[in-house]
Amino acid sequence: MSDPRTTMGEAVHLRLPHAPPKPAQGCPVCAELVARRRAARGRGDFSAATDADVEIRHHPHPGRRR
Repeated sequence: MSDPRTTMGEAVHLRLPHAPPKPAQGCPVCAELVARRRAARGRGDFSAATDADVEIRHHPHPGRRR
Protein backbone atom coordinates (compact mmCIF):
# COMPACT_ATOMS: atom_id res chain seq x y z
CA MET A 1 0.00 0.00 0.00
CA SER A 2 1.37 3.42 -0.87
CA ASP A 3 1.47 6.42 1.39
CA PRO A 4 -0.13 9.48 -0.34
CA ARG A 5 2.42 11.76 1.34
CA THR A 6 5.33 10.03 -0.39
CA THR A 7 3.79 8.75 -3.61
CA MET A 8 3.90 10.84 -6.78
CA GLY A 9 0.61 12.05 -8.14
CA GLU A 10 -0.48 11.82 -11.75
CA ALA A 11 1.29 13.83 -14.45
CA VAL A 12 0.19 17.41 -15.07
CA HIS A 13 -0.74 18.20 -18.68
CA LEU A 14 -0.37 21.81 -19.71
CA ARG A 15 -1.54 23.43 -22.92
CA LEU A 16 0.39 25.95 -24.96
CA PRO A 17 -0.50 29.57 -24.15
CA HIS A 18 -2.91 31.47 -26.38
CA ALA A 19 -1.40 33.38 -29.29
CA PRO A 20 -1.04 37.09 -28.53
CA PRO A 21 -4.11 39.08 -29.60
CA LYS A 22 -3.86 41.19 -32.72
CA PRO A 23 -4.34 44.93 -32.21
CA ALA A 24 -6.88 46.81 -34.30
CA GLN A 25 -5.31 48.59 -37.28
CA GLY A 26 -4.88 52.33 -36.77
CA CYS A 27 -5.98 52.34 -33.12
CA PRO A 28 -3.64 54.45 -30.96
CA VAL A 29 -4.77 52.68 -27.77
CA CYS A 30 -3.93 49.26 -29.21
CA ALA A 31 -0.59 50.58 -30.47
CA GLU A 32 0.29 51.80 -26.97
CA LEU A 33 -0.71 48.46 -25.46
CA VAL A 34 1.48 46.62 -27.98
CA ALA A 35 4.41 48.87 -26.99
CA ARG A 36 3.73 48.11 -23.29
CA ARG A 37 3.58 44.39 -24.02
CA ARG A 38 6.86 44.47 -25.94
CA ALA A 39 8.61 46.44 -23.17
CA ALA A 40 7.26 44.11 -20.48
CA ARG A 41 8.45 41.01 -22.33
CA GLY A 42 11.83 42.66 -22.87
CA ARG A 43 12.33 43.11 -19.14
CA GLY A 44 10.98 39.64 -18.33
CA ASP A 45 7.75 40.91 -16.73
CA PHE A 46 5.38 38.33 -18.18
CA SER A 47 2.59 39.32 -15.79
CA ALA A 48 2.53 42.84 -17.25
CA ALA A 49 2.76 41.41 -20.78
CA THR A 50 -0.28 39.23 -20.07
CA ASP A 51 -2.14 42.25 -18.66
CA ALA A 52 -1.49 44.13 -21.92
CA ASP A 53 -2.73 41.11 -23.90
CA VAL A 54 -5.97 41.08 -21.89
CA GLU A 55 -6.48 44.81 -22.49
CA ILE A 56 -5.85 44.43 -26.24
CA ARG A 57 -8.24 41.49 -26.40
CA HIS A 58 -11.02 43.41 -24.63
CA HIS A 59 -10.48 46.88 -26.14
CA PRO A 60 -13.73 47.69 -27.99
CA HIS A 61 -13.84 48.46 -31.70
CA PRO A 62 -16.93 48.63 -33.92
CA GLY A 63 -17.43 45.40 -35.83
CA ARG A 64 -14.65 43.58 -33.99
CA ARG A 65 -15.45 39.98 -33.12
CA ARG A 66 -14.40 38.53 -29.75
